[in-house]
Amino acid sequence: MITDVPGVLVGHHERVGDGWATGTTVVLVPGGAVGAVDQRGGAPGTRETNLLEPENLVQHVNAICLSGGSAYGLAAADGVMRWLAERNQGIPVGTQPYEVVPIVPAAVLFDLPRGDWGNRPDASFGYAACQAAKDGPVPSGTVGAGAGAKAGSLKGGIGTASEKVGEFTVGVVAAVNAAGEAVDLSTGRAYAADHEVDGEFGVRWPDRPGDVEAKAAGLNTTIGVVAVDAALSKAEARRLAVAAQDGLARAVRPAHTMFDGDTVFALATGDRELPGGAGPVAAARRALVLDKLCSAAARVFGRAMVHGVLSATAAGDMRAYRDVWPEAFS
Repeated sequence: MITDVPGVLVGHHERVGDGWATGTTVVLVPGGAVGAVDQRGGAPGTRETNLLEPENLVQHVNAICLSGGSAYGLAAADGVMRWLAERNQGIPVGTQPYEVVPIVPAAVLFDLPRGDWGNRPDASFGYAACQAAKDGPVPSGTVGAGAGAKAGSLKGGIGTASEKVGEFTVGVVAAVNAAGEAVDLSTGRAYAADHEVDGEFGVRWPDRPGDVEAKAAGLNTTIGVVAVDAALSKAEARRLAVAAQDGLARAVRPAHTMFDGDTVFALATGDRELPGGAGPVAAARRALVLDKLCSAAARVFGRAMVHGVLSATAAGDMRAYRDVWPEAFS
């Protein structure tokens, strides 16, 4: 899972039931991390993404906020900033330890119709998600930003995965809320099933049509974070985010539609150096390692999305994979 990358913490806060189906997920990097972003699709909802462009001043971020609630849900990042500021985490802008500005890029997904109107994340959700953040196992499914998520015709959710690439670790957390289908409804097989590692999905693909009706695309968006313990520049971290979007495209059909605002953040904690040195040979060696990390980012993002769908539980009128193909888990 993404917390296999040292120095990365994840916390969720959600409300499900009694007219609620939404939440917030926060990825904290207490030691800071080089940040980048890649956004695709026609309906993004984001905050503080311009500062992640390689040519801009800020190099490190303190946290990434993923939230439901559409544009309203961007308010959750205010709570993340308050939590960080209380701990003096951020860019120093004065002479006192508390004079900091936390850097918290954010992205939101569209889940407004899945609860009562007006029930959406605010700053308290972001603060509570920070309070819950920890390393170790990351809860998946109908939690955090995945609480009201929908993947095509099925309930979506939070998924996470990781992979070792030599001495490096690449990890992902994704909130799967795609307009496209993540599962072939005629067979019950996830589109990214081929990336499974050591039976991690824990299912037997049913190979039968599901009792579920394909739905027309609505307003959706899959959002996520790919993290690595490598020391990358902002430009190199962006290549990691770009590659992770390839994993998204493998996991849902269609992907990056006009009704999605698919956004992937990248975090490079800098614990391990890539091969260095001067000259074209050293540059080629560094590019080769980066390419391996990018290939892993695509695989891991696709796997995380499968986990998000398989671990989701029903919410409201949204049926989960386990409701349509229960025999897959027997």
